[in-house]
Parts: sequence; C-alpha cells; structure tokens
Amino acid sequence: MSLIPYEPFHHLENIRREFDRFFTNEMPAIGKGFGQYFGAPSIDIYETEKEIIASCDLPGLEKKEDVQIQIDDNILSISGVINRENEIKDQHVHRQERFLGRFHRSISLPSRVSTEGIKATYKNGVLEIRMPKIESDSRKIINIDFH
Repeated sequence: MSLIPYEPFHHLENIRREFDRFFTNEMPAIGKGFGQYFGAPSIDIYETEKEIIASCDLPGLEKKEDVQIQIDDNILSISGVINRENEIKDQHVHRQERFLGRFHRSISLPSRVSTEGIKATYKNGVLEIRMPKIESDSRKIINIDFH
C-alpha cells in the first residue's frame, strides 16, 4: 500500500485557476464575447514588421461620429455608442441579446507606435486600426572607462 502525501491547499489552487480564467475572459461556459455585455467589445491585436493592427468587433455602428479612437502613452482606447433607431419598443421584445449603448475598451500596445500615419477603416461590423511602429534601437553599447 503506497501512501500519498496530503496537500491541504491543493483544492485552493484549482479555485484560484478558475478565478483567473473567469477574469481573463476564458470561461468555457461563457465563451468569447463575454465582455460585450459589459460595454467592452472584443479586440484582436497583432503586428507585422512595420505596423500594429487592431481589429475590433463593433456591429451596429451607424455613422463614424459614433466611435472615437485615441492613442495616449502607448494605450489604444476605443469608445463610442451603438444606437439602433429602428428598434422595437420594449413591450414587444421577447429576447434582446445584441449590444446597445455606450462601449469603451483600452488596451496596451505591444510596441511603440507613431501617431502619424494611423489609418482606421470600418467594414462589415469590424473596425480595423493600422498603426505604424516607431523604429527604435533599444540596444546601446556602453563604453567602459577601464583604469
């Protein structure tokens, strides 16, 4: 008969891991898009050699004045409002799952970007922002005064 060492906090580690998954939007029961119910649209960020590209799902925008994009201290912020003017009155609604109202999302960018030359396009419910990277040489050789 082999003995298994008792670990009293083993179950707490599982609980911590589940909380981490919940707050990083990876709970399988909720699925992707969970943040949209709280006014935070889904966003993908990826980069090429020369630029960083952000794709944000924003279905239902009716005009470009309804969305604002801002870059401040290497943080991308997207905010605005989704209005549906032709919506059915509340007394006739049986189910309402599409997002309606104000939204806001801020995210740190993986590299520094130039505020010049940024291009944003909105097509088929997806806002795409292309931001040119700043070429910076972060390596510097330090000369040593050797005596």
